[in-house]
Amino acid sequence: MTMNSSIKTAKNPKGIKLDHISKIYRDPKTGKDFFAVHDVSLDIAPGSFITLLGPSGCGKTTTLRMIAGFESPDEGEIYLGDEAINSLTPNKRDTAMVFQSYALFPHYNVYDNVAYGLRLRKVPAAEIRRRVTDILALVELSGMEQRMTNQLSGGQQQRVALARALVVEPGVLLFDEPLSNLDAKLRVQMRTEIRRIQQTLGITAIYVTHDQSEAMAISDQIVLMKSGVIAQAGTPHEIYYHPVSEFVADFIGECNFLAGTVAGSEGDTVTLKVGESAVQVQSGLPVTAGEERKIVLRPEAVTIGDEGMIPCDVVLSCFMGSYQNYHVMVGDTLVKICDNCPINKKIFNEGDRAYISFDKACAHIL
Repeated sequence: MTMNSSIKTAKNPKGIKLDHISKIYRDPKTGKDFFAVHDVSLDIAPGSFITLLGPSGCGKTTTLRMIAGFESPDEGEIYLGDEAINSLTPNKRDTAMVFQSYALFPHYNVYDNVAYGLRLRKVPAAEIRRRVTDILALVELSGMEQRMTNQLSGGQQQRVALARALVVEPGVLLFDEPLSNLDAKLRVQMRTEIRRIQQTLGITAIYVTHDQSEAMAISDQIVLMKSGVIAQAGTPHEIYYHPVSEFVADFIGECNFLAGTVAGSEGDTVTLKVGESAVQVQSGLPVTAGEERKIVLRPEAVTIGDEGMIPCDVVLSCFMGSYQNYHVMVGDTLVKICDNCPINKKIFNEGDRAYISFDKACAHIL
């Protein structure tokens, strides 16, 4: 695919700074005010891909709408580059939004949908044609300029919506759950395309989703929100392997929690008693002997065998092709195990007594 050099990099990717922003709504049932977003501060670097992630009602969409200008913060300031933008209307901000509903004009063809924002900006016709042609090539819709939007598949409609946002060359591109109306296979394909285009252009992107797999696949940084505040911000690797709370650990992927008592520590190795067993976890957190801590274990980090660290009882054994899925009981605690490539391994059955083990570097303590 050949692309005009004018769209190989973003015109001027800008950073976003949220400085202690809050948004207050009134609950229509109780008549009481509540914080939809509370004292959120965040620095987003130019050219980065940031995902606001969390359950329904956590404040992620409200945060995005405040950046876009569709909502106004009740407290704090939003900066686009070095410019404070709280008082600017959405059309005066150097941003563009890709909506969950696509928001395409059904009476316009593909070309006119994409050209709409440029015509509003009084861009010359020749320049509009060049930029629309270039951006349609980037989203792989060349040759479909005359199609009406109701003749397009869901994935194609999403590409048109993406092209329409990109063609105005915004400093920041905003996504409000753009893939939620697509089927699972197309979601994976389109999220890969969105990431490819963002990296091709070098544009700053802020993406809202409740799908943790989506967030892990496309983000430079994940901002996980809960009840209007940031629960944790970091790279996908940091969020997955070093969660700061049970909520974060449990929201990102499957997770096991084993209760243990700190027996001691040496360097970055902490020894804990789990039942009658002593186990070691690699951790830089300060600990005190005798205190209760929880060990975070991902299912793929746990192994099962006739010998090991901690005795367990198998309550589920299920062949899944690429892995054997086990549920085992460690005392009163259920532990899920994803035992990869089981073809040459002993298969344990329901009712068997076994042992679980894990590498100390693959565990995390809270």
